[in-house]
Amino acid sequence: MNIENEVRVSVCNEMDVVIARQRGREIAAQLGFSRTNTVIIATAISEIARNQVEYAQNGEMRMGVVRNGPRCGIVIIATDQGPGIPDVEKAMRDGFSTSKGLGLGLGGAKRLMDEFTVESKVGRGTKVTMKKWL
Repeated sequence: MNIENEVRVSVCNEMDVVIARQRGREIAAQLGFSRTNTVIIATAISEIARNQVEYAQNGEMRMGVVRNGPRCGIVIIATDQGPGIPDVEKAMRDGFSTSKGLGLGLGGAKRLMDEFTVESKVGRGTKVTMKKWL
């Protein structure tokens, strides 16, 4: 996948979550997303980045502009080398949480974005790819 104007953010702590969220907002605003959709994108980034901090202790987010014919949008690819997710389908269900959270992270982020995939291998890490189209 070709990502234009790619930005990379290392995600290791809560401050990095804020930085990732802000970078996503900046890209979305530059693309012309509405204020509402910019907040939606930032919220999805926050959910996934918090998972990186909580479960993997660190990760990386790559984000930028993606095109599909005449359409353009934002893509966010979050990767980590954490413990992985044993049952992705179960983890996507609302209310499922292995921590003390509400269990809305993955499923909530998926509902906010137009495209959402999770690839995970136990003991090797997780990759989440999210897209929102204009």
